[in-house]
Amino acid sequence: MCEWVRLRKPQRATHSSRSFAQLGQFIAYKANKAGVPVVYVDPAYPSRTCAECGHIDRANRVSQAWFACRSCGFVDHADRNGSRNIRARAEELWRRGARSPQTHP
Repeated sequence: MCEWVRLRKPQRATHSSRSFAQLGQFIAYKANKAGVPVVYVDPAYPSRTCAECGHIDRANRVSQAWFACRSCGFVDHADRNGSRNIRARAEELWRRGARSPQTHP
């Protein structure tokens, strides 16, 4: 049975951040155990950045579901566009030699 708890705004931020950090630790641990590399990327503005031309604009995010670049006209599903940006950032860091931190076995 799932019980819902209402938290005040400052408590929600702390609670959510802690949960997200813990998820990241779990992923890094499991990836390390499986021999899969993890690269941490800057999470800023992937949903506002065009995966084709790199133009960043709040207006690029037409709705929760759709992305339409105001500069080059590229249209895509917002999540797919954001994931392409994150993948490109990870690939760039990987080429530069960024590696995942080692976690304890």
